[in-house]
Amino acid sequence: MASMSGHALTRRALLPALAAPFVHTVSKAQTRKRPNILYIMSDDHAAHAISAYGSKINQTPNIDRLAQGGARLTNCFVTNSICTPSRAVILTGQYSHLNGVKTLNDKIDPARNTVAKMLQGDGYQTAMIGKWHLVTNPAGFDYWNILPGQGLYQNPELIEMGKRTKHQGYATDLITDFSLDWLKKRDPNKPFFLMCHHKAPHREWSPAARHAKLFENVTIPEPDNLFDDYRGRSGAAERSRMRVGEDMTKTDLKMDPPPGLTGMALRKWGYQVYIKDYLRCVTAVDENVGRMLDYLDAEKLADDTIVVYTSDQGFFLGDHGWYDKRFMYEESIRMPFLMRYPRGIKPGTVNRDMTLNLDFAQTFLDYAQVKADPEMQGRSFRANLEGKTPRDWRTEMYYRYWMHLGGGHDVTAHYGIRTERYKLIYFYGKALGSAGAVDKDTPPEWELYDLQKDPREMRNVYQDAAYSKVAADLKVRLARLQSSYRDTPA
Repeated sequence: MASMSGHALTRRALLPALAAPFVHTVSKAQTRKRPNILYIMSDDHAAHAISAYGSKINQTPNIDRLAQGGARLTNCFVTNSICTPSRAVILTGQYSHLNGVKTLNDKIDPARNTVAKMLQGDGYQTAMIGKWHLVTNPAGFDYWNILPGQGLYQNPELIEMGKRTKHQGYATDLITDFSLDWLKKRDPNKPFFLMCHHKAPHREWSPAARHAKLFENVTIPEPDNLFDDYRGRSGAAERSRMRVGEDMTKTDLKMDPPPGLTGMALRKWGYQVYIKDYLRCVTAVDENVGRMLDYLDAEKLADDTIVVYTSDQGFFLGDHGWYDKRFMYEESIRMPFLMRYPRGIKPGTVNRDMTLNLDFAQTFLDYAQVKADPEMQGRSFRANLEGKTPRDWRTEMYYRYWMHLGGGHDVTAHYGIRTERYKLIYFYGKALGSAGAVDKDTPPEWELYDLQKDPREMRNVYQDAAYSKVAADLKVRLARLQSSYRDTPA
């Protein structure tokens, strides 16, 4: 059994803990003023579809309230850009190879320590509402009400503390309804940690009825590399199957393409259909973020509540001609992260330090005055948000995507390093069988990008002699990072 601090209880300590659970901890917690934490996370919401990040295609006035009243992180990255693994990293503060959730097919072990368990054990009321997507039931939460698997946009079922019920309405609205209901019923004398997780704007991009005609007579600007032909890149880009229009289904597009439309013309047509539904879903998320913020204002909770808005990863919005994520390219790994806490963060703060989803758990624990689990691999960025970036803060990150050619998108397994200027990616394919035979259809390949000269990652310079020393240095640094995080090279 886990103790209130997340460590094992001795037999001698077990009986009194059962007889009077949390009495000492709650009493201690009540002697110190600690912030509430409202963590709002959407699914696949790219930073470049948020107006606070300079979006050229939509406006998000309510999400922007967090940037205006708090901090906007411009270099927040995911360590494995796929839904289930990212959620596990956020909860555990550990890379995928340590927390055991590498792909969509893996489940989180309920016995594993998480930020929710640690906050719960130190006097916080905890709740998880919305998209969970980690297979096993949530642990560490006093209350949970979750979508089964990916869940539905329209009239979804939710599982409330084990009981499955079908609800009438739109998922984004319902998840907010249930979140507000829990907040209204909570114990006002204890701090809370609420994870409000939206399904939107995940594929198949089904908007609320009230937004069905939004953008109907508008032409959404195209990304400058919508018609990327992947020239000079590794075979991984060409091999992938997530091209806008060409690889989309009728469920995605809601209609058949015009007769005879193929190639780049199909991509151009498909982009407008796709991006409008995507942005319609984002609009509902933004409205519901506003509802949550309005509640905090009305109840005079805003000053004492950390509010975070983020997404479980980035997303391609026609960039490189793609939808989805997975790749280590910028649009896929860059997460939006906005955080408001009036008692600790100056309004309008912009932080450019390299932060990771690996850091979220330890940051929340820091603000809650709870000691982090020594097995966590991230680092609190509280000081960074308060304008006091540590001198030894990271200037490079490690990324690994494990789901080789899986999920219907055919993205090759890979890992790499991103520094402030460069990105080196190794597409290693996958070893097959106990003998470690190589998948010959996906030979190992390298890509190197100079992000200063080529921020859109259109030119792979790995074979350029002018970058040979850079590549060699990055390989050494990559190996060092991999070793420090206790991962095994391919």
